[in-house]
Amino acid sequence: MRLATNPTRMELLRLRKRFRLARRGHKLLKDKQDELMKRFMGLVYQIKDLRLSVEEEMERAWRRFLVARSMGGSQVVENAVSAPTRKTSVEVGREQVMNLVVPVFRLKTEGKLASYGLAATPAELDTSLVAMEKVLGRMVELASKEKALELIGDEIERTRRRVNALEYILIPNIEETIRYISMKLSEMERGNITRLMRIKEIIREH
Repeated sequence: MRLATNPTRMELLRLRKRFRLARRGHKLLKDKQDELMKRFMGLVYQIKDLRLSVEEEMERAWRRFLVARSMGGSQVVENAVSAPTRKTSVEVGREQVMNLVVPVFRLKTEGKLASYGLAATPAELDTSLVAMEKVLGRMVELASKEKALELIGDEIERTRRRVNALEYILIPNIEETIRYISMKLSEMERGNITRLMRIKEIIREH
């Protein structure tokens, strides 16, 4: 669709400059979209492998905990873990992915893992708690990667819309308008030449 504009040389120069900028912007956005897609697909494979690993580790840790409970008794295990001394928190950092800022989650722990007497509890309880703490760190890593994947996916969609708007709307409209103005200016130039020739003929006749 042609842009609403006056067919003048100044407007033609302005539109040609705008056309060059639009083409350059389109290339930059397309390169950005391609790079984001590479990052996105890389994260997809990482998350798939990490999720499988987390699920397997969680299952093994839970099995060990069930063994510990069966060996020491439910009441003994519940009493052992009812007053934990380990404090766990999640720190949030930031990472730059091109022009996108994504959060990075890190697990922070303080204090001792075991808050119970070792003589009265089965050794399998210690093993299960260590395994659970390890898998908790992996879960935080998984959450961090999944959040980054979500944000990169949103940015890809926004970039794709901009690329399409330039490629299928703005650039074709500018091209059509440039052709229209060039045609109009050529017509005006031919008209001026015809008038000048007519004036010369009139002058010669007189």
